[in-house]
Amino acid sequence: MRTGRFGVRADVRDGSVAVGVAAALLITGLSGRHSTAGIDLVGYALLTAGGLALAVGRRAPVPVLLVTGLCAVGYQAAGFDVPAVAYLFAVYAAMRSGHRLLTVVTSVAVLAALPLAALASGLHDTGEAFARARGALEIAWLIAAGAAGEALRQAERRADEAERTREETARRRADEERLHIARELHDSLTHQISVVKVQSEAAVHVARRRGEQVPEALLAIREAGRAAARELRATLEALRDDDTAPPLGLEHIPELVERAGAAGTLETTLTVEGQRHDVPSAVGRTAYRIVQEALTNVARHAAATTASVRIEYRPDAVALRVDDDGRARPDHAPEPGIGMLGMCERVTALGGHLRAAPRGEGGFSVQAELPVERAS
Repeated sequence: MRTGRFGVRADVRDGSVAVGVAAALLITGLSGRHSTAGIDLVGYALLTAGGLALAVGRRAPVPVLLVTGLCAVGYQAAGFDVPAVAYLFAVYAAMRSGHRLLTVVTSVAVLAALPLAALASGLHDTGEAFARARGALEIAWLIAAGAAGEALRQAERRADEAERTREETARRRADEERLHIARELHDSLTHQISVVKVQSEAAVHVARRRGEQVPEALLAIREAGRAAARELRATLEALRDDDTAPPLGLEHIPELVERAGAAGTLETTLTVEGQRHDVPSAVGRTAYRIVQEALTNVARHAAATTASVRIEYRPDAVALRVDDDGRARPDHAPEPGIGMLGMCERVTALGGHLRAAPRGEGGFSVQAELPVERAS
């Protein structure tokens, strides 16, 4: 079912059709031959109800099919020789919705009931009653309405299948490309970074065993090698991350925060508020990536001494906030990098909100709100 602006347009269109059909039926009924005044009121009510019922034909095709069929039979019995136009619209809507068997059975019943209703009106003999019933609901028009609804249903189904196939193909190609990049990074960088890391750690170990002062440059190389190895591993995990692998989620954030403060240069804290509840894996995975990227930026760029992570569980969302006391200032905001753009894309894909900006008291703040309902 369509929603939003397109849903409103469809409702307005259906309402306009319903009013138009009801008006046409009333005008035809007023100009035709019918019985007593008391019966007239019932007939006019049935003509109006049959037409106006089409306003909800898209949302409730089966009830509308039954209502319009009963109305057509009813106003024939009341002496109104009016074509069952509303019923034809209802047949089209029901066939478009896929209710083929029910539509056929109902139509056969209506075709059988119409001549009996014409006889019950007392205005026609048997032959004339059958002629009037035939004029009220031509079999050719009935078949045409059903065929049109079925044809449109098949066209919509083929369009949906084609769209789904395109999405699956694009997703598969993206997965293949992501895994290809992961393999290339692993083959080209992992070994080289491991060599730098091992050699620098060995050099530091040998210098300390000899009682020599370890150069600051060598210590910096060792720390850079460790950081590069961690970041490369995280990048490879992100590239290989898919729906079939156990995803990193909210439950892994405490370990992530603890690991960020393990180096000793950054003091990290984690605060969890609200009643914990299960969230979709997409929300948990996105929350983890946001905290991971924010803490990585703090360690690499902020020159901060403290970083705080806060997770707030709300009934309909999960809110995240990562603050640091680094060198960012409102008048000197850092340029957003690829990691920040990636965070924004993840949050937007879930229908959430992301704000990343310097704090007034100094430092940087990353705030995100991830809706739970929409992600489900």
